[in-house]
Amino acid sequence: MNVGVCKINLRLPENLSLKGKRQVLKSITTRVVNRFNVSVAEVDNQDLWQLATLGVCCVSNSKRHTNEVLSKVVDFIAGNRFEIEILDYEIEILSAL
Repeated sequence: MNVGVCKINLRLPENLSLKGKRQVLKSITTRVVNRFNVSVAEVDNQDLWQLATLGVCCVSNSKRHTNEVLSKVVDFIAGNRFEIEILDYEIEILSAL
C-alpha cells in the first residue's frame, strides 16, 4: 500500500475576505474530490485571506499511480479558472506495510 501526500501552497490575489476564500476553496475541494476520489483539506494559513495551503491524500497499490493522480490534481487546479496562483507544491509518497 502506498500513501501519496501533496501539499499545495496557493495565493488568492483577488480575494478580499475569509468568506471569499472559503467559497473559492470549497469550489476547488469539491471539484477535486469528485473528479479524482482523493481526500482534500485546508491544512495551513486558515486565518490569512489571500494565502491557503491544501493537503491532498491518495492511497493506491502503485507508487506510479499515486504520483500520477497527485500530479493530475495539481495540473487540474492550475489549469482551471479558480482565480488562484499556485506558489509551490510538493508530493511525497510513503510506502506502508
